[in-house]
Amino acid sequence: MNYQELDEKYYAPTYKRYPVTLVKGKNARVWDDKGKEYIDALAGIAVNVLGHNNEKLVEAINSQAQKLIHISNYFLSEPQALLSKKLVEITGLDRVFFGNSGAEAVEGAIKFARKYAHSKGRGGEIISFSECFHGRTLGTVAMGKEAHKKGFEPIPSGYKKAEFNNIESVKGLVDKNTAAIILEPIQGEGGINVADKNFVNELRNLCDEENIALIFDEVQCGVGRTGYWFVKDYFGVNPDILTSAKGLGGGVPIGAVICKNKISDSIKPGDHGTTFGGNPLATAAALAVLNEIENKNLLEEAKKKGEWFREKIKESSPADLGIKKVRGLGLMIGIELEYDSKPVVDKMLELGVLANATAGKIIRIVPPLTIPEDDLGKVIEVMINAIKSVKQNV
Repeated sequence: MNYQELDEKYYAPTYKRYPVTLVKGKNARVWDDKGKEYIDALAGIAVNVLGHNNEKLVEAINSQAQKLIHISNYFLSEPQALLSKKLVEITGLDRVFFGNSGAEAVEGAIKFARKYAHSKGRGGEIISFSECFHGRTLGTVAMGKEAHKKGFEPIPSGYKKAEFNNIESVKGLVDKNTAAIILEPIQGEGGINVADKNFVNELRNLCDEENIALIFDEVQCGVGRTGYWFVKDYFGVNPDILTSAKGLGGGVPIGAVICKNKISDSIKPGDHGTTFGGNPLATAAALAVLNEIENKNLLEEAKKKGEWFREKIKESSPADLGIKKVRGLGLMIGIELEYDSKPVVDKMLELGVLANATAGKIIRIVPPLTIPEDDLGKVIEVMINAIKSVKQNV
């Protein structure tokens, strides 16, 4: 059966897919329907933190599926209660709300922040940053790039944009109508841009002075990706609201809004809700993910492997390859080229490595936290060979 033809005939044309149909995986390896093997350095876009077919995650999903899959939020389930407790312990925040995705988590964070702001007599405007990406819903698109808004007007109002890593540009936008400032501490889609520590601390101080909510969008950089449970711990700053998704379920869709009591105290029953969010299956999966990260010491693994990978690239890269920068934390890595990165990623696919081109000239590497060092070394080898092949034609 030609799955590509079925896709082109029946699926809405929203993706420029790679010409590959994947059928199975094991840890950091995947296979397509023709039997070709690949190293997965993309991990479902920073989702599969435990790799593919992790024994503990599969066990948790199978076990829960035989008990309860879904019950709605009119009722409580055991895994939801346990996961809420675990996330509060990990983050040092106080309350949790579960949704189904990163964009939903950000939408929930905006609603929570606005409810808190209105309770303090403030307006509801949200300040985001240049090169940010918070999702594809209309509310999250309103904070993002102009290219993502085209054709979907009218775009919701109530959003302003400051310059990333420039505190003065933020101060110039804050007034009595400001409800919150939302920051990706490491911008993923924007090119693996790491916020400056002083900037993050200044944001925290500004929000405290103005009594506005500071939101960290950790949908991509959270859940061990950087070698910290959440990258807020690298900065030593706790936000008022934190969003999580992607790696949280290890491949099972789940999102979370985690906040301080001062935020949740303004929320009343009926203010927000979801049918599927936090159902027993998703929360059992997420609980297994967090336990596996803890039990296998994957935070330290991510730190070590990330440092090794970045240094190895620098050692292995001749000056004439056009690699400008290697940046990131842990296993959230961006390799900036002097030219378009898409042809390099296409060549890597041909050579058996899944990666991603983002922000024009960036190769994004976000493999499973469980990826063996030998596979990481192969990713570097393939990337360098792909760069050399493409560079000849640039």
